[in-house]
Amino acid sequence: MRRGVRPATSLTSPSAVTIGIVAGEASGDALGAIVIAAVRARIPEVRFVGISGPRMEAAGCEGWYPIERLSIRGVVEVLTRLPELVRMRSALARRLLAASVQVFIGIDAPDFNLGLERRLKREGVRTLHLVSPSVWAWRRERIGRIAQSVDRMLALFPFERGLYEGSGVDVTFVGHPLAQAAAGPLSRRDARQRLRLAKIEPVLALLPGSRIGELDMHADLLLDAAAAIFAERPEFRFVVPLATRATRDRFETALANHAEAGLPVTLLYGHATDALQAADVALVASGTATLEAALARCPHVIFYRVNSLTARLVRGRLLLPWVGLPNVLAERFVVPELLQEDATPINLAQAVMNLYDDILTRGRIEALFAGLSEALRADTGAITARVVTEELSKVGVAC
Repeated sequence: MRRGVRPATSLTSPSAVTIGIVAGEASGDALGAIVIAAVRARIPEVRFVGISGPRMEAAGCEGWYPIERLSIRGVVEVLTRLPELVRMRSALARRLLAASVQVFIGIDAPDFNLGLERRLKREGVRTLHLVSPSVWAWRRERIGRIAQSVDRMLALFPFERGLYEGSGVDVTFVGHPLAQAAAGPLSRRDARQRLRLAKIEPVLALLPGSRIGELDMHADLLLDAAAAIFAERPEFRFVVPLATRATRDRFETALANHAEAGLPVTLLYGHATDALQAADVALVASGTATLEAALARCPHVIFYRVNSLTARLVRGRLLLPWVGLPNVLAERFVVPELLQEDATPINLAQAVMNLYDDILTRGRIEALFAGLSEALRADTGAITARVVTEELSKVGVAC
């Protein structure tokens, strides 16, 4: 048995509990903060260590590496930094084992976390993975690897439980925290008042992504689309929530290069939900933000661009005709998707104006989004904290 992990017959004090945790992007940082707060409400003495962002650190995590080190998306993009990531994962595993972590929680970032979890599991650490990899969309063969790495999968979507039947992976549906946060009536008027936006002018939210690489791909694209819209519809106003200081700096640079367009743009540090609730329509990079848009009841157009080689590698392995989470959950095209070569400024601009002009379609989309919110709602923090205490009891920690 690994040093530091006692058998269940010898109970460990909660004051000696150390939990490893790794998040790889802004949405994972938000999830991690919820988990940390809920677990500490049950076990105030617990210590969290690992890779974290500002929200997790504010909740009490000791960050050993900044979250930006893992904020990479795309096969080719990851390959260019693979040696660095492998070295960091190996060093992190050694440090977690030296700290005698009893439980490890990997939040999303499967290409990094699953390998780390597999090593820790071999050493006797109980491993949890929060946010199931999208095996429903592509790379179904990963389920076998997941079973080698994960003691318990914490799934955000109800349909994911069935994907793991017979795999040996225990799956718990924890709900989606964005659905919990979206509970209650939503008011576009109130959201605009919070952001000091005009109440009657049409507002378009632009969400380029939370990673620097996504800003590199998407900032100019979105600003060119906004310029095309503004040239035809000068009454439009634009709001852009950005997740980190680095992404905001990158977008501001792009905006300065588009100064001649005279775009009326409001930049926000965070506040993505407020921006989506305030907007009539949105342009949203594929990912968690598309679900956030749905839960904010915001009709939107999904877009995405990656390296052309990454696109070719992924396209041939997709199992579903949709990539956007609202479409996956609805099992049909509810939201337009303009990906890769289809994601041009003119196409994006036209799709936005078509959606804005079709009031009946926007109303139907908003009603469907309200139903999705109900299906995904659960107390994510409380459920996850209960699971963590159950896993700690398996390694002899009395909570």
